[in-house]
Amino acid sequence: MVMALNDLVWEPDEGWRDAAACAGSDLDIFFPVGEDEGSAAPAKAICAICPVREDCLNYALSTNQPEGVWGGMTAPERRRLRRRLRERQRRAS
Repeated sequence: MVMALNDLVWEPDEGWRDAAACAGSDLDIFFPVGEDEGSAAPAKAICAICPVREDCLNYALSTNQPEGVWGGMTAPERRRLRRRLRERQRRAS
């Protein structure tokens, strides 16, 4: 489960990366040239089996990663998620 934007605080402990399914993979897979689903599919397939997918996504959201596939989401998908989270927070206020 992804935390609310206010709860996202980047912690310097990045030990989750050692357990990532992508550890040792070619970074080009996670930073495809295009932002379409087809170019992100190989990265998303790796993310789908990753035991630290949620940690990765929370890291990307908390550090506002502008590119790449993180936690199984592309940059446009993360932007949409941030908008939904902000809207949810506004409604709750």
